[in-house]
Amino acid sequence: MNHHASLPEPARRTRGIVLLGTAVLGLAGAAYVVRGPLMMSAPRCMAGRWHGCFDTFNGVVLMTLVALPPALVVVWALARRRRAAGDPLAWRTSLAEVGMVHGTAPFLWMTMMPGAGAGIVPGRVSLVPLRDLVTMGPLGIVGNLLVFASLGFFAPMRFAATASLPRILALGAGCSVLVEIAQYVLRLDRVSSVDDVLVNAAGAVLAALASRRWWRTGGPSRMSGAYTSSDTSAISRAA
Repeated sequence: MNHHASLPEPARRTRGIVLLGTAVLGLAGAAYVVRGPLMMSAPRCMAGRWHGCFDTFNGVVLMTLVALPPALVVVWALARRRRAAGDPLAWRTSLAEVGMVHGTAPFLWMTMMPGAGAGIVPGRVSLVPLRDLVTMGPLGIVGNLLVFASLGFFAPMRFAATASLPRILALGAGCSVLVEIAQYVLRLDRVSSVDDVLVNAAGAVLAALASRRWWRTGGPSRMSGAYTSSDTSAISRAA
């Protein structure tokens, strides 16, 4: 029996609000912990200066947090419009769309930041698996895991075609390969490493596992609002 499908609408709404509130509190707590480094970039970011804000890790993180409230407003506006059109998955679809963009774009920006020798140092490639992993360090590994984590978490909630772990693995690996190729072609003074691809793809899969309870349950199609055959079977089992 599918207990999630049998929950009444108020209970589902309450659960969604609780999850969203928990996520916001978690982000606020993380921001409080790293408030010192972030505030160092605040004056330059608020002044719209490139150097010291958009070309630094702290500055990008700060602007990502600043953009969170507007992103939530966009989620609300999209969900309201979809609910008016009768979409029963309005909140899930809207959150997934905004979450993919807001959670992925800043990490992509950071991966494309040029190094000190950009344009001078030739592109470097490392194709030996696990060789660079030991030099990444804990922070580097966590950062690489997060690059496509939002994509892995939200894509199966929005696009039914990606709702399987092998497809998420392929999606994460494919996107990571494109990033590594861009780093090499643009000569950003970065090493295009196969280990980056492996860790990026692993992060997408781990995030997909975390959201699996939402994208594996029955319901209307994420794409058009129409019921698919698998959705009908799931609803029949829940009944």
